[in-house]
Amino acid sequence: MTKVPPLQDLTAAAIDALTGERWSIRDAAQHVPARPGLYAIYGDEQAWLDLGLGAAYDQPLYVGKAEKSLVSRDLNGHFATNPKSAPRTGGSTVRRSFAALLRDALDQQAVPRNLAKPERFANYGLAEGGDARLNEWMHARLTLAVWSAPAGMTVPLGDVESAVIVRFTPPINLDKNPGKLARLSAARADMAAEASRWRAEDSLAHPPIDGRLTP
Repeated sequence: MTKVPPLQDLTAAAIDALTGERWSIRDAAQHVPARPGLYAIYGDEQAWLDLGLGAAYDQPLYVGKAEKSLVSRDLNGHFATNPKSAPRTGGSTVRRSFAALLRDALDQQAVPRNLAKPERFANYGLAEGGDARLNEWMHARLTLAVWSAPAGMTVPLGDVESAVIVRFTPPINLDKNPGKLARLSAARADMAAEASRWRAEDSLAHPPIDGRLTP
């Protein structure tokens, strides 16, 4: 009978993998498995400066979990690497956090994620052109490391994720993070408030400006 590793061993294995090899977003699809696991998002020096986090640290900006598939949750959901599906910031807390901190730099405007049925404004989307600008920045500035959960793991993946977040205190994580960034919570609240004030006629009268950061 195979012995199931305890939480401490699983956490150590996850930390080892997530501080190991990393891939650019453009190359990650060749390495990321369609399996459950954890992922860590890193930024280059300019990313840390763009986000207002000061000098870059060799630590993840964000750690998350994929209960079913790292490919569908991470690459397709957060980074929109599948050309057949449009990026949806309204469905990704990672994208909403980056958009909030890059609001001025990328000229982002928050709108309801479903314009036909405006509601749940905390899960805001981005006005026309915003997702493309955010994608461009994310693909240019971020890298990715992953840890595949071992088959038959009985420890909840969320418990391993929590332990890893406590270990790293990544600045973009809000939940489970003892070192969460208060400024991020405020920036997301401002975006949610902007989305709540959205009106269809405003979007038509004032289309977003195509601003961007230099890669």
